[in-house]
This record gives sequence, C-alpha cells and structure tokens, in this order.
Amino acid sequence: MAKKIKSNLDRRAVINKILEKRGDALIVTGLGSSCYDVGAAGDNPLNFYLWGAMGSAAMIGLGLALAQPKRQVIVITGDGEMLMGIGSLATIGISKAPNLSIVVLDNEAYGETGQQDTATKHGVSLSGIARACAMKDCRDINTMVEVQALRDRIHQGGGSLFAQIKIDPEKIPLVLPPRDSTFIKNRMRVSILGQSALHD
Repeated sequence: MAKKIKSNLDRRAVINKILEKRGDALIVTGLGSSCYDVGAAGDNPLNFYLWGAMGSAAMIGLGLALAQPKRQVIVITGDGEMLMGIGSLATIGISKAPNLSIVVLDNEAYGETGQQDTATKHGVSLSGIARACAMKDCRDINTMVEVQALRDRIHQGGGSLFAQIKIDPEKIPLVLPPRDSTFIKNRMRVSILGQSALHD
C-alpha cells in the first residue's frame, strides 16, 4: 500500500505566504512546478526562473547570496530537483551564508516526468541531510502556521535556513513566467546593478 502524503498544504498558498511582503529579496526557482508557483504569485524582475539545469537551484542561490550579502536570497524548489543537487548542501553548510534560505516543496514525486516516487516518499529526510551538512536552521513544515513562522524568519534574517514543506501532490493549472533565459538573467542584473550591468 502506497504511503500517503502527511499534509495537504496547497503549494500556491504556501508560495503566496512566503513571498508576501518580500521586499527586495532575490528568488531562485527550481525547474517545473516551483517555477510555475512563483510565477503565479506574480512575475518580478528579482525572480530567476531556472527552466532547466536540474539540481542547480541551491548553488545558484548560494552564488547570489555571497555576491549580494545585504539581500535575502530565497531558493524555492522541489524535492526531485533538490535530490539531484543534494551534494550542494555540504558546500552551502560550510559557507555559512547568513542570507540564504532554501525552501523545498515536497510532493514526494517527480512532477515533470510522470509522478514517479522520489526518495522522500520512502523516508529520506531532506531537512535531516541539510542538518547533517551544518545548516543552521532546518525545519519540517506541515501547517500554514509553520509557513507563516518560516516567512517571518526568512525576512528577519539570522543565518542560513532550510525548510522541507509537505504539499498536496495534486496537479494544478500551469502559470508560465518568462522563459527566455537571456532576458531573465539581464533583467535581474539590471534590477540589482543598474543599466551599466548590461555593458560590463
């Protein structure tokens, strides 16, 4: 008998709450559903949508966090994408970037390739791995009250953070943000560094 999801949090409600009053935070999405979820919450030039390069979201977030230490950087990705880049957590843990938060939307499935089980459905704890990699604050989240507390903690800063949020596996309508990678990159650079960034 298949293991049931422990929580039925709505992924879009979770993202809307996390991004509420985000200020000038930089957002990096994983590919697939997390990309669509952030787009559904409202396109923003400070969003970096990772349409491909599975497993890269956390490391791109680390690079931004180190390059922009005065801004909060939030990586929003899925369990499958995080599992693909699981080794990045060791580098992130020892970097101790105080402005980096990694939020994993865990539906226990590879949503882009046919809903095959991920390892989290069979007992693998991503937050446990992050904790073992010396990340300062690691959370398992199953309620919207905990999501609210997570949002407050992200905006307050105070050290690197990892959150694994159990979400409903239901497929929902796609909201497609911009897909042109050059456009996405350039508009974020201009938003952070000004127009001169396009001539560097």
